Amino acid sequence: MKRTPLLAFLFLLQLKDIAAGITVPQTPPSGAVTVDQSLLSVSIEFFTLPGYTQIQATSNCLENLAELRGAPPAIRIGGTTQDRATYNPNLASAVNYTVATPADAPASLTYGPSFFTLAGQLKGDVTVGLNRQLNNQAASLAAAVQAKKTMGNLFAFELGNEPEFYASNSAIIPKGQSWNQDTDAASQKSWFTTFSSSVGDMFQGAVYLSWSAGGLLSRIGTDGERFLKSISRHSYPQSACGGASTNLPNLMSHSGIVSYTKQYKSEAASTHAAGLRYFLGETNSATCGGGGISPTFGAALWIVDYSLQAALNGVDRLYFHQGTIGNCAYCFWGTSSVFAPYFGAAFVSEFFGTEPNTRLAMLDDGTSALATYALYSSSSNTLLRLLIVNSNYFSGSGARPVSTVAFTQSVVRNGNVTAKRMTAASATAVSGVTIGGAAAFTSTCARTGTPALESVRVDGNGAFSVSLLASEALIVFE
Repeated sequence: MKRTPLLAFLFLLQLKDIAAGITVPQTPPSGAVTVDQSLLSVSIEFFTLPGYTQIQATSNCLENLAELRGAPPAIRIGGTTQDRATYNPNLASAVNYTVATPADAPASLTYGPSFFTLAGQLKGDVTVGLNRQLNNQAASLAAAVQAKKTMGNLFAFELGNEPEFYASNSAIIPKGQSWNQDTDAASQKSWFTTFSSSVGDMFQGAVYLSWSAGGLLSRIGTDGERFLKSISRHSYPQSACGGASTNLPNLMSHSGIVSYTKQYKSEAASTHAAGLRYFLGETNSATCGGGGISPTFGAALWIVDYSLQAALNGVDRLYFHQGTIGNCAYCFWGTSSVFAPYFGAAFVSEFFGTEPNTRLAMLDDGTSALATYALYSSSSNTLLRLLIVNSNYFSGSGARPVSTVAFTQSVVRNGNVTAKRMTAASATAVSGVTIGGAAAFTSTCARTGTPALESVRVDGNGAFSVSLLASEALIVFE
């Protein structure tokens, strides 16, 4: 018998990680959660809306996600520039502003009625952010009335964006008062009350990045809650602002994602107890565009794992922010490219599929680099699919480690199941991402290539195993 040299054997042990057998429940376990069909949604920076509607990839990318999920992603139009925008009912163009270079965001802008015509053409629920910081209530109310009249897809209004960061001289801050969450909550409630008589009770409250979103509810009381449809929390795991450094291995770490997303659980619970929806109304990999980590394949893997963990912690929808066109590291698409993170959005959407109200469960304990999930039918309570993410970081240098995950209790006995793999040359890759070996997207986000399914042998006891390279993900179709 040929023997493997000791050094070679130790090298193989280093490269291959074999996970202990994971028992797959055949019906949804007690911790399974129901998943909104628009769980993965999109936020568009306010001033960029007209520009995004002129990019062919916008409609194609959104339609791809809608086809994979059986429902369109919801859209939130807002961000920093919503609090710089003033509505002008006589403006002929959708927006009007001046910038030094096309990569800049305007310091101020005006927008007109045709802005809402464009917003009304989007599919799915649309939330519109309005300016509160400038304290021009008449202009923002006129915009709300126009939006309500124009948009059949209108879900809610936001009044202000991340108000905890308003400057001390912001017009909304009452003279002689400090600006804190108590002051802001009183301001939000006052604006809700005024606006509701004209547009109804259809507001998205909080819109905080650093303050507790659930803290708004305790401050406005049940009489204030009646104005709301949803609570919005903003969330970015890392920051690239002011020269801050980002870290891709930390971003895509499964155990890190599990730990980070636990913060949503109590806020989601209190929001749901009030009869409201709990959204990450603006989220992505890192603030200020994301530096070097956001356009990578590792960020695509993060999107998959992050979306699933958010859902398990009570988040109803995540709105991944799309910023300034041509100056946006974390964007899903641009004028002539579809970026690596979009593949993660498409892959997790395919995992969920088109059946509504599917149930999601995590099968691992959240402490390793290997994430394992199961999805169940709401109508039959049967297992639909498994998803595995190998969040071990591979930089592209040296040998690429492989991990094997063993499952037991497959529905299939003595047969085969199929699998589809999402991969790239490394976690740092910004191109060359594929789903199913060949499937990708053109520069206009049209699907191209024919995906290949892998065959996985299942033994008579329903046991099988799958192998994933470091920085890969796999869907197993039961």
